Amino acid sequence: MVRLGCADSGLGRVESLALDILIVDDSAAIRKILLRVLAQTDLPIGKVLEAGDGVEALKALETTKVGLVLSDINMPNMDGLQLLTQLRTNPNWSQLPVIMITTEGSQAKVLEAVQLGARGYVRKPFTAEQIKEKVLGCLHEQLSQ
Repeated sequence: MVRLGCADSGLGRVESLALDILIVDDSAAIRKILLRVLAQTDLPIGKVLEAGDGVEALKALETTKVGLVLSDINMPNMDGLQLLTQLRTNPNWSQLPVIMITTEGSQAKVLEAVQLGARGYVRKPFTAEQIKEKVLGCLHEQLSQ
């Protein structure tokens, strides 16, 4: 299920600075937690889309432009590493920032994600501060371009 929702940043949401985000995780509970965490960051967050796996994420990206993807690694149908590979080989999405959010204990998988072009990763369980720090880094990158 791909769902559109809005997380109000509480900053009056300056639309030109608002960051639209796609959350990709097979756990609806984790997606809801991330939505709540994003709302608590006080960052200028615009639309927040959700996808249950990489296949749904690609479908969502075909119709909606986002500035950041938060993706789990381990998912059915198409995992986060496969999604990242697809994004990096498509000229429309090759520069799209991706942050991996995962329970993956294997350093090799995390390293592979970074080598594939992930801008960073956060291990579950995560704190609102960890998410804010990573999203803020991507927002700063976009503003400096």
